[in-house]
Amino acid sequence: MPRRPAALDWGGMGSSKSVATHEAGAEGFHQDPPRLTNTFEADRALAEALERLLPADLHASLEPEWRGLGEEAAGPLAELARRAQADPPRHVPYDAWGRRVDEVVVSPAWRELHRAAARWGLTAIPYERGRLGPFARLHQFALLDLYGPSSAIYTCYLAMTDGAARTLLDVDGGGELAARVVPRLTSRDPEGLWTSGQWMTERTGGSDVGVTETEARRGDDGAWRLHGSKWFTSAVTSEVALTLARPEGAAAGSSGLSLFFLELRDASGRLRGIRVDRLKDKLGTRALPTAELTLDGAPALPVGGLGHGVRKIAPLLNVTRLHNAINACGIMARLLQLLRDYAGRRVAFGDVLARKPLHVETVADLQVEYEAALSLTLECARLYGRVEAGEGGGDERAALRLLTPLAKLLTAKQAVAVASEALEGFGGAGYVEDTGLPAWLRDAQVLPIWEGTTNVLSLDALRATSREGALAAWLGLARRRLEALGGTPVAGLAREAACRLGPLETFPERSAEGGPAFVEAAARRFALVAASLAAAVPLLEQAAWALAQGRGDRAAEAARRWIAERVPALLDPAAASARLGASRTLSGLGG
Repeated sequence: MPRRPAALDWGGMGSSKSVATHEAGAEGFHQDPPRLTNTFEADRALAEALERLLPADLHASLEPEWRGLGEEAAGPLAELARRAQADPPRHVPYDAWGRRVDEVVVSPAWRELHRAAARWGLTAIPYERGRLGPFARLHQFALLDLYGPSSAIYTCYLAMTDGAARTLLDVDGGGELAARVVPRLTSRDPEGLWTSGQWMTERTGGSDVGVTETEARRGDDGAWRLHGSKWFTSAVTSEVALTLARPEGAAAGSSGLSLFFLELRDASGRLRGIRVDRLKDKLGTRALPTAELTLDGAPALPVGGLGHGVRKIAPLLNVTRLHNAINACGIMARLLQLLRDYAGRRVAFGDVLARKPLHVETVADLQVEYEAALSLTLECARLYGRVEAGEGGGDERAALRLLTPLAKLLTAKQAVAVASEALEGFGGAGYVEDTGLPAWLRDAQVLPIWEGTTNVLSLDALRATSREGALAAWLGLARRRLEALGGTPVAGLAREAACRLGPLETFPERSAEGGPAFVEAAARRFALVAASLAAAVPLLEQAAWALAQGRGDRAAEAARRWIAERVPALLDPAAASARLGASRTLSGLGG
């Protein structure tokens, strides 16, 4: 395989289809802005990945849906997203007569985005048993990749709704609560679809839920009511929510927490024991209503009995973290589509950007980031679909446990970096608000924060490694898959990736030599190495498939560049311990 083909087509850069267009009139030159076409047809990486991962007959039956949503995402949905962002939510605390109402007013466009999500079944698909079997999550994530960038981040609602449905089924699967609520959370009826919030963050801590101060008190009537505050609650206009609270008298720390379910409003639409203190003024996601709330006797139901709240809410976090990853993929895909189109319209120094070697190289590097992110995220969707369908073995379950936080942390960081670089590709227009381009960077920046920061997820990956054997399970699967590529044109790259698994495998044992401080200090590098290698495996499989199918060497070049340039090295304990000492001095945080 050539080291760097001279004429790779990264989805249109440098092709004969790139045509510069300009508008000139009495006022002089006006730059033609980037334009969208069908977003599925414009995304070769997504289209080819789905062709590889799905059976041919199923792929043929689902492709019209992807094409249909790709067309809608490029036109009507993109316009709805623009209107929703231009008309952000408003908090109306009192009505005209002084009564406390705490109404959150959202734009009509926001409500239409909800209706579109219902029509496309974006929370329904994984729960329609018998239709797609183990491939349900792949289909859902393909649609989310297309819908997300044209949703003004309505996908936040969908992530928490999907997670709530999964949690209720796992924790209360045979109970009345799940039987009553899950069909509403997974409906395809725009009028009947409920959405759910996830209320965990308090002033005392974000990811540190052990310091949760919300208290659950049981009244004389036996009903539970919640008292406390929630500092960051998205989807405040949802019908229901899941939250953590400490029953009065329960132990301190995370062990004393329970999981509770709330229906936010009564039959008249009034909030029940909930006060909206204010809406957050955020860097991005401005169409998404996010609030500070006070719970003052909000009626609630314990889910699956009392206790073990953190364990019970874990299914929700697993789902939302994977939604976070596909949102990151969607942002990268959309920016690349806009960049490629703009490169054929923007003339600088005598030619269009699409024929400028340095610009081509820059966009190619961004495409590698997207293809790696997409490969890892779809790998998680594939595994999750198999697990939900009862076809995933123990090793696949354990591997998914590790890959979920890894996919979330890696793709989120990639989305921010790609968004920042992409804005450069538009020059000054990328910094001007009314082009709509700066919103991509603002919205991407929330992805490393939602559902656990990079450091929190790195520690979670270490827990999965040390306590649950997840690393060993994934390494076994990865080695077998890389060995299976031995007779393909990417065999050399597969051997190189397999060699890099060795230091990862011995990391837990070696890290123990450095003590607890080293283990924690090295967690981030461990997670990034593991995530990068986890992306490399499906990237290589995609490359081998593409070459065998005569689809060109784009995927193989993406895999080569990823392995050569984007897999960091692990440090041995001695080097890492020395680095930690230097870091204390360098950061100004050392003692």
